[in-house]
Amino acid sequence: MSQEQSGAPRHLILHRRYFSHGVFGVLCDEYGNDICKTIERPWKDNQPGISCVPAGEYDLIPHQSPKFGNVYALDAEQNGVTVFGPSQRTHILMHVANRVDQLEGCIAVGMEFGVLKNKHNQNVWAVLDSRTAFDQLMTFLGGQPARLIIKEA
Repeated sequence: MSQEQSGAPRHLILHRRYFSHGVFGVLCDEYGNDICKTIERPWKDNQPGISCVPAGEYDLIPHQSPKFGNVYALDAEQNGVTVFGPSQRTHILMHVANRVDQLEGCIAVGMEFGVLKNKHNQNVWAVLDSRTAFDQLMTFLGGQPARLIIKEA
């Protein structure tokens, strides 16, 4: 019986690599198959708005964002992250974006890694085709809660 048939939540694993200019990852399903690439802000001690979230386990919860529409929110009180608080960080979402400077602590998804111009017309590392990757992730999760494990690659 598959996880979808048994009602058990999907498990995703995000394998991250940390750099001073951002955190880049590969999001995989429970069997190790690549789903998409990810980009986040660099690690800054879990500071709101400027840091990626800590490695660890999170619940992925379907969420309606006023800015991004239907997305998934991360929730793990033990990591200082909840959807609505009280906690160190709230509203950490997986949503469409391409560059680190478009994020405030959230996780953006893309089909591939690449280079784009930032708001200062400088070349920066990015994820490409974010909308396609996001749509595929949303279809994969089917609007159901899931479990996300974030770890260093």
